[in-house]
Amino acid sequence: MSDRRWFGLSAGASNWLWLSVIVIGADQWTKYLITDTYEEFGGVVLLPVLEIIRLHNEGAAFSFLSAAGGWQRWMFMGLGLVVSAAILIWLRRLPGEGRNLLAAGLSLVLGGALGNVIDRVLWGHVIDFIRVHYDPWSFNFPAFNVADSAITVGAILLILDNLLDHARAKRLASGST
Repeated sequence: MSDRRWFGLSAGASNWLWLSVIVIGADQWTKYLITDTYEEFGGVVLLPVLEIIRLHNEGAAFSFLSAAGGWQRWMFMGLGLVVSAAILIWLRRLPGEGRNLLAAGLSLVLGGALGNVIDRVLWGHVIDFIRVHYDPWSFNFPAFNVADSAITVGAILLILDNLLDHARAKRLASGST
């Protein structure tokens, strides 16, 4: 195992922080492009089920608490920072090798959380711009952004890691390899 450490993280875990940096960079860059190109509610239809539209979300997922009067901005910023700190602690405690799926998932969630925290600090809301819908059934998935996508993929990787870890533990307990 290597002695190389970055911010107290093991070499294996710190190797994944680049993913968080890429997510933050891609998230902020795409939001810059959207805000530079479209006014709020402006956009373009790419496919009958997909459009790029600039929306401001003062709440959380599915616009939860978006009309709460402003206090939610501080709560969601604080929550994002607490989650980010917890993820950094978790990454720090990971073994150097063998938990790549977990480290990747945590890094994606970290990058997504910080990307949305940056929006709340700068603008007081999160900029969403990807909208998926299917009009014949009035299906409208909530608008989202790169940070939200990273959080979702990261959560899926965390679940997958947990399932694989559980299956591995079950195999070891039964004595098979």
